[in-house]
Amino acid sequence: MARLRVDKQVIRDLAALLNETGLTEIEWSEGDTLVRVGRGGSPTGSVAVAAPALPPAEGQPVDEAEGAEPAAESEDLSQHAGAIASPMVGTVYVSPEPGTAPFVSVGDSVSEGQTVIIIEAMKTMNPIPAPRGGRVSHILVGNEQPVEFGQVLMVIE
Repeated sequence: MARLRVDKQVIRDLAALLNETGLTEIEWSEGDTLVRVGRGGSPTGSVAVAAPALPPAEGQPVDEAEGAEPAAESEDLSQHAGAIASPMVGTVYVSPEPGTAPFVSVGDSVSEGQTVIIIEAMKTMNPIPAPRGGRVSHILVGNEQPVEFGQVLMVIE
């Protein structure tokens, strides 16, 4: 297995930028390399660094261990009538508190207006309601995963 070289100066620069701007997380990518630096939740304000990794393909489901159902490779869920797209850039939380049951799982029935996920943006927790009632057929994001505006979060049939 090839050893991945990490440019420590890039990480230092990103950490310094976090401190300068007050941001809680910043991401930098070049080619197939992605570096995400986030501020830890400790009172000291420490900085946690995620090792470089390949970003997940947008719109592709997370693995079944995180409660998502795999989608066919050719399936474009962004065009699905029941797709719930992220209304903002932020971090996904699938449950109301750490260690508690998720809001919804694949196969659950939901009613219109029911909270199905939370997106944290600028230290504000934003509940995302189901736009319609139905059954959750796909969950395409995992807990604490960063999401982009318009990214499909889940599908309700």
